[in-house]
Amino acid sequence: MSQRNSDGKRSAREALQEQRAREASRAKVRRTVVVASGLVAVLAIAAVIGVVASNRHSDTAARAGTAAAAPTGATGTDSLVIPVGAPEAPSTLTIYEDFRCPACDAFEKQFTPTIHSLEDSGQIRTEYHLVTLIDGNLGGTGSLNAANAAACAQDAGKFRAYHDVLYANQPDEQDDKFGHTSTLLDLADQVPGLKTTTFTDCVHQGTHDSWVKQSNAAFGNSGFDATPTILLNGKSIYGQNSALTPDSLKQMVATANKGKQPAKVTATPS
Repeated sequence: MSQRNSDGKRSAREALQEQRAREASRAKVRRTVVVASGLVAVLAIAAVIGVVASNRHSDTAARAGTAAAAPTGATGTDSLVIPVGAPEAPSTLTIYEDFRCPACDAFEKQFTPTIHSLEDSGQIRTEYHLVTLIDGNLGGTGSLNAANAAACAQDAGKFRAYHDVLYANQPDEQDDKFGHTSTLLDLADQVPGLKTTTFTDCVHQGTHDSWVKQSNAAFGNSGFDATPTILLNGKSIYGQNSALTPDSLKQMVATANKGKQPAKVTATPS
């Protein structure tokens, strides 16, 4: 193993260990804040004026996503999976990720080229589950808003490219930059053909917010407790003290696919 590869493996492992330690610590100290001031006055005003709808597209505007509207092409139980790659691929890589999660970013930076190569050669399909752990731990809406925007990109057939752009531009974990729709729309400029009126409205309105929340709730009931969680054909292959490398992932897939034909890939997944 080259020194560069060794350093990359340690960096990803250390980031994963640090992230999971932070998540565990924050889960213990999470507090519930109850705001009870001015209730009588608020109820009195609400009875007179009702609910005021805002037409402004801003980060503070009410987001329209109420029903769990799954993005186009979503699969799996309750349509909570975003698939990438040929459906007939002989192996399935399952990825649970949070766009604000630094350990997820470390994983992506180390493994993305290998995953794309395996997808594009028909050896695997990847099934993404979008999670919002960091919003829950640190507050903010960056995990939710970024996941909604990624689901909007899936509607446009450009999930993979936009997913990669989000990780390439991930802010510091403490910075809720992805909570601003302006940031998410600016990043969409890096994906040719993505930033249409339909995509922009989907991002502003939070069209898939409820779907993202349902995906996160399913993760909470899955038995897994940290991101990233990576499975190959249902078996966990990446975690704390993981020795997984891009080369060993390719070898695992080759072993799993022994005697099986790769799927026919007609176009590069987007």
